Amino acid sequence: MTSEVVENEFEFYSKAEKYWKDVPLPATVDGMLGGYGHISSIDINSSRKFLQRFLRDGPNRTGTTRALDCGAGIGRITKRLLLPLFKTVDMVDVTQDFLTKAKSYLGEEGRRVRNYFCCGLQDFSPEPNSYDVIWIQWVIGHLTDNHLSDFLKRCRAGLRPNGIVVIKDNMAQEGVIMDDVDSSVCRDLDVVRKIIRRAGLHLLAEERQENFPDEIYHVYTFAMR
Repeated sequence: MTSEVVENEFEFYSKAEKYWKDVPLPATVDGMLGGYGHISSIDINSSRKFLQRFLRDGPNRTGTTRALDCGAGIGRITKRLLLPLFKTVDMVDVTQDFLTKAKSYLGEEGRRVRNYFCCGLQDFSPEPNSYDVIWIQWVIGHLTDNHLSDFLKRCRAGLRPNGIVVIKDNMAQEGVIMDDVDSSVCRDLDVVRKIIRRAGLHLLAEERQENFPDEIYHVYTFAMR
């Protein structure tokens, strides 16, 4: 568990915040993806297919009124995945420069972004009973186990009826791997599933991302409520 890996919680968060504030990569899609901008379309297309199964007609259909993009960066997911499917979107990210860049990157459709929250997820509380989808991608590694579980509990409270929380992230082959460069952890599937259960969420679907480069971590998507 990350409690064994993260020795100093304050340093864990402050070092990550400084990394993203000072990151040498540009505030572009390629920069947000660490030089792997070419996988963005593969990622978005897979995410859209995954999400649309919950948006189809039916008694338990997830609504399309409002979504929340967590760890949003400059708004890659907001622009290409969420705004085409939802009436309004909120964005939350720890780096103000990214959120500022998002306002130009999103273009005209950005007028449907209601709120830009500059906050670390360990300190962020979604507005209760407000979101149809809370999308959390490539950011859970910046939370300790306890803070991730607590954040997911707050996300559950933030859902509207039939709403879902989605996590899409790197998965380690086994155990927990610490990255000292950006101050993050990468957990294996069992650890992530346990945290989801601890948060009181029920796993609805789980899927491995296909057609990503062999040299990067396996990426999985989870839907829960």
